[in-house]
Amino acid sequence: MSDSACRTIDLETNLKVADVEAIADVVYDSMDYAAAVSSGSFQTMGMVVVPCSMSTRGSVANGISTSLVTRAADVTLKERRPLILVARETPLSLIHLRNMVAVTEAGATVLPPVPAFYHGPEDISELLDQIIGKVLDRFAIPHELFDRWSTPAKASS
Repeated sequence: MSDSACRTIDLETNLKVADVEAIADVVYDSMDYAAAVSSGSFQTMGMVVVPCSMSTRGSVANGISTSLVTRAADVTLKERRPLILVARETPLSLIHLRNMVAVTEAGATVLPPVPAFYHGPEDISELLDQIIGKVLDRFAIPHELFDRWSTPAKASS
C-alpha cells in the first residue's frame, strides 16, 4: 500500500491499516524496490490499483516509478499482464483523460467505480460488490457478487 492509501483507509473507513495488512499474504514497504513484485520474473496474475489516484495513474502513464506501486504497475505492463486501475477522482481534467488514454494504449484497463443499478442494489455494499465483481471479471475469477445483465422479458400487452 502507498502512503496515500494508508491515509485514505484512516480517513474514509472504520478500518486500521493493520486490519487491511492482516488479510494480505505479504506486505511490503511502499518504497521497497527489492520486493518480489518489482521484478518481472516474479509470477503474478496481474495487478489492481484501487483506489488509483490521478498521481499514480500519471506516473504509470509515463513510466515513472516513484514507489513500489508504480514500479509494480510498470512491471505488470512490460510483462503484458492485466493491470486494472480503478479511478479515484471526478471530474476529470484533460491531463487525467490523456493519462487514461496512455495507460489504456499501454495495455492497462481503466475501471472507474461507476455504480450500476440494473441488478437492483439495495444498499451500498451491493454497489461495491458489483464494482469488485467487474474487477474479478477482468481476471476471469468466478464470483456471484452481482446478478449479470440479461435481456428483460417483454411486457405482455
